[in-house]
Amino acid sequence: MAREKRTEQLFVTVPSFFRCPISMDVMKSPVSLCTGVTYDRSSIEKWLALGHNTCPATMQTLPSTNTTPNLTLRRLIHLWISQADITPAISKQEAADVINGEFDSNSLTKMIGFINSSEENLKFVALSNHAVPKLVEAFAKSDSMRVLELIVEVLDLISMENAVREKLNELILKSDGITDYLSSFNLVLQKGNTESKVKSARILELMAVNSDSQRKIAEKAGLLHELYSLCSVETETSAVEAGLSALLAISTSRSVKKELIRFGMVKTVGKILSGYDYSSAVRAVIEKSLKMLEMVATCTEGRGAISEDRECVVEIVKRLMKCSRAATEHGITVLWSVCCLARDGTAQENVAKVNGFTRVLLVMQSDCSSNTRLMCGELVKVLREKNMKSNLAPYETKTTHITPY
Repeated sequence: MAREKRTEQLFVTVPSFFRCPISMDVMKSPVSLCTGVTYDRSSIEKWLALGHNTCPATMQTLPSTNTTPNLTLRRLIHLWISQADITPAISKQEAADVINGEFDSNSLTKMIGFINSSEENLKFVALSNHAVPKLVEAFAKSDSMRVLELIVEVLDLISMENAVREKLNELILKSDGITDYLSSFNLVLQKGNTESKVKSARILELMAVNSDSQRKIAEKAGLLHELYSLCSVETETSAVEAGLSALLAISTSRSVKKELIRFGMVKTVGKILSGYDYSSAVRAVIEKSLKMLEMVATCTEGRGAISEDRECVVEIVKRLMKCSRAATEHGITVLWSVCCLARDGTAQENVAKVNGFTRVLLVMQSDCSSNTRLMCGELVKVLREKNMKSNLAPYETKTTHITPY
C-alpha cells in the first residue's frame, strides 16, 4: 500500500521540465532541436516523420531537423528516478496478465510504467487484441476518479498508433456504449487534474476523424461546455491549447459554432490574445485562438459577436505580423470577414483606430498567400476610407516598431 501511494504521488509531482511537450510524459531520451526546445526522441521523431518542418512548441520553421541529445537533462531525470525509487517496468508476461485481469490503480500504474519503458512495450500494449476493448469497458464502468485518470493516461500513450485510433472509433463512436464512455470523459474534464483534462481533450481530438464522430462528441450533453471551460477557466498553456485544439476538431457544424458563441467564445479568445505575451512559447495558443475566430466568423452570429467585441478586434490587429505567418493569415481572414464581408462599420472604425491600415499594408507586402493578399487589398480600400473620414495620419513608412515573425 505504501509503494502504491508513493507511485501515485509521482505522477502528480513530476517536474514539468522533465515532461516531453508533445506526450507530456517523462522523457526517456531527451533531445533538443535547433530552437532550443527539448523533446523525447520518440515523440519528436514521430512529429518529423509526419512531414512537419516546424518546432511543435514554438511553430518556428526548422532550418535543420537534426536533434542533439540533452545529456544534462537526461542525467537529471535519471537522478530523480533513482531518488524517487520508481518501481522497474514489469515484464511482457506480467503486462499481459495486467491486460487480461481487472484494472485498478495499482495494475494501471504498472502498465504505464511498462509502456513508458520502451517503444516496443508501447506497441505491445497498443497492438494487443484485448487492451483497448478492456480499457474502454473499464473507463465506462469505473466510479473511481483515480482509475479514470490512469486509463486516460494509458489511452493517451497508445493513441498515436493508427490501430488504436481505429479501434477507439469502432468501439466507442459506433457502439451502444458511447454514452457511458463519453460521460466518463465528461467526468474527467469536470473533476480530474489538469494533466488528465489535457490528455482527455487530446484523445477526443484524435477521435473526431469524420462528421459522424464530430457530431456524436459535440452532441454529448455537457462535453462541449467542458472543453470550452478548459480554454476559458484553466490558466496553464497546455490546457488552453488542448481545449482549443479539441474544439476546432469537433466544431464543424453551424449549430456547434453557435453554441460556442453562446458560451462566450469570442470574448474568451479576446482575453487569451490580450493575456499572453509575444514569446514563441505561446505561439501555438495564439495561432489556434485566431483559427477559432476564423472558424466562428464563417457564420453570421460569429461575425456579429466579433464585431461587437472591441477588445477582440483590437487584439487581432495587434497580433498581425507578431506571431507567425499562420496566425497572421487567420487574423486577416477574421478582419476581412467583419470589415468587408459583413461591412460592419464599428469593426472598421476599431481596426482603423489601432493603425490597422498600416498593419494590413505590411501583411500585403509580406510573404503571405495569394488569397490573404487579395483579402488585404479589400481591407486596404475599406480602411483607407475610414482613415480619411477620421482624419487619421496617412500611411507611415517607418515600420520598425513591428517585429516580423
